[in-house]
Amino acid sequence: MKRILVTGGAGFIGSHLCRKLLKEGHHIICLDNFLTGARENISQLIGYDHFELIEHDIIHPIQVEPVDEIYHLACPASPVHYQDDPIATMKISVLGSIIALGIAKRHKAKILLASTSEIYGDPQIHPQPESYWGNVNPIGPRSCYDEGKRCAETLFMDYHRQEKVRIKIVRIFNTYGPRMQPHDGRVMSNFILQALQKRDLTVYGDGSQTRSFQYIDDLIEGLYSMMNTGDDFLGPVNIGNPSEFTIKELAEKIISLTASQSKLIYSSLPEDDPRQRQPDINLASTYLNWEPKVSLDEGLKKMITYFKEKIVANELIEEQC
Repeated sequence: MKRILVTGGAGFIGSHLCRKLLKEGHHIICLDNFLTGARENISQLIGYDHFELIEHDIIHPIQVEPVDEIYHLACPASPVHYQDDPIATMKISVLGSIIALGIAKRHKAKILLASTSEIYGDPQIHPQPESYWGNVNPIGPRSCYDEGKRCAETLFMDYHRQEKVRIKIVRIFNTYGPRMQPHDGRVMSNFILQALQKRDLTVYGDGSQTRSFQYIDDLIEGLYSMMNTGDDFLGPVNIGNPSEFTIKELAEKIISLTASQSKLIYSSLPEDDPRQRQPDINLASTYLNWEPKVSLDEGLKKMITYFKEKIVANELIEEQC
């Protein structure tokens, strides 16, 4: 049994990861300040003998009992959240990574960074391989997240080279699934919520920009596989679904699956919004023997069911109040 620290463990991805690690028989220390995470996400885990919850902001030093592995997931990941307080977002990426790497160094633990496809910015190479350095605006409204994660990758590599910390770097592409916050501003949650509430779907730009969407279960398997590779494979490695769709195609598919009468309305494209996003997953396939298994239609049906239940639950709460 390993002792594993998960920073951001009460978030969308973190809560799924905690469940996976508990199922594998490990002792989990979930660290979260609940800035964007939710107690509801881990409520079923509290009380397990091998699950600990520490409420703490990772930008501040903390002493923890020795751990074998660290999954460093702490950071707001949706534009609504990371742009709400861009200075705090940058602090989490930089100071939070320094704190997490310091813990790894003290305990000689292996540490994985949940980086992002946003480090590629508005890419000039398509699909995006890990060797591509990216096309990022360093002073734009998204740069607190984009450049924060790029700096985090730099810190991880320098701690490896200078301090011999055992690291892993994963670049996560668009991910969706249960326990996403309905109002987090991401395109998937926006569209499904609007369709279920019979509101028109807001498409930014002309809808021709592309994204690649992976279901949460596929991502969790990719993270776990990456952590369990040998120390000689550091990454970065892309974890994402290479099936590419335009935003307009996604909106139309969601309208069809929800049997909604919603229509598409168009709004101006946000500043620095990337035109294309598709992972090259050759490294993941070769080194992790990993590829996504859940199709977009299958994942969307699960996501729609989850959001329907959330809407009903919220309506009941409002009636009781």
